[in-house]
Amino acid sequence: MSETTASVTAPQASEAPAKAKGEVSIKLFARTDVGQVREHNEDNFLVADLTKRVRGLQEENRVVAVGKNGNIVAVCDGMGGAAAGEVASQLAVDIIYEKMIEDVTPETQLTRNEIARRLVRAVEAAGLRIFEAAKSDRTRRGMGTTVTAAALVDDHLFLAQVGDSRGYLLREGNLVQVTRDQSLVNQLIEAGQLTEEEAETFEHNNIILQALGTAETVQVDLTFAELRRGDMLMLCSDGLSGMVRNDEIREVLRSTTDPLEACKSLTDRANAAGGHDNITVIVAVFDGEGLQPVPAGGEPVKYRKYALPEEPTDPARKAVPSAVSSSPSDGVSSPIAAAAPANAAQQWAAEEERIEIPGTHVPAGIVVALILAVIALLAGTAFLLLR
Repeated sequence: MSETTASVTAPQASEAPAKAKGEVSIKLFARTDVGQVREHNEDNFLVADLTKRVRGLQEENRVVAVGKNGNIVAVCDGMGGAAAGEVASQLAVDIIYEKMIEDVTPETQLTRNEIARRLVRAVEAAGLRIFEAAKSDRTRRGMGTTVTAAALVDDHLFLAQVGDSRGYLLREGNLVQVTRDQSLVNQLIEAGQLTEEEAETFEHNNIILQALGTAETVQVDLTFAELRRGDMLMLCSDGLSGMVRNDEIREVLRSTTDPLEACKSLTDRANAAGGHDNITVIVAVFDGEGLQPVPAGGEPVKYRKYALPEEPTDPARKAVPSAVSSSPSDGVSSPIAAAAPANAAQQWAAEEERIEIPGTHVPAGIVVALILAVIALLAGTAFLLLR
């Protein structure tokens, strides 16, 4: 499966974001179901307003205006048995929420980069906490959970991915997966060793390459989308995506603008197809004057990586954002215009190239000679052994 991707460099985290003009509203709903086979539901989801510091699906939270510190939704699919998987997914949503609102006050105004960095760190913190909980309790050894979390601030949606739960965006009737499965089957598809049709019956299609809690650290895949008026987001566990084809999901989302009806219909279809796993789905519709309408002939939705800027180690030294030009291969440019002059950007880039490795005081010539000597020794040993 060939996909065009883009890596986008963001501006300084300390800079104020280019806020959208006008209000952005979200209409959303979430649903989780045990399915037809499992006895316990190990899935969990998170719906929260970070500005109001409120989480949950109360009636008044189903249609909300996006505040200055944004909103977050997440789906977690636990593993390790009911006693452990359920704990892992619950820990994940709780810790992610706690970290996202940490030190946020009514006076706080988070920038896009701060939201994105906070999201990544929240997911990493959840993974470490679950790992430590599993390590300290024998009955929970091996527990873990996937996570697909989406944080919205003004018109930018950031997605953090670990595992194989999914995020989709529907725009003008076209459904696009904006996350990438961290699974064996997806790796084989991308390597060209398996077709998408073969993947449906592949015997190891439940093997994932990463999960929160199975290791001390995780590599969070951070992506983003610039929202347009009328866009619809869907997050789901593989209890839905593994039972209902993408074409069918698209038709359900196209046929209704009511997230409650969409969640119910998708859950029912997954159960009707066998309901082999727990099913969790979140659907959100974005609207408001703060979002631009979809331009005619505009760039289609796609999987787009988001590269956060490095945080300067010396507070007195500030990073200068550099312009990111369009790549001839993908035609994607930075979502945020660079503010620094070209010569300042070039000066910063030149400084970054001069990196010294601390603690290395041996002259380069001696290091090279030592490496060559080791290679010669290994080659001689191999020759003698193979004679």
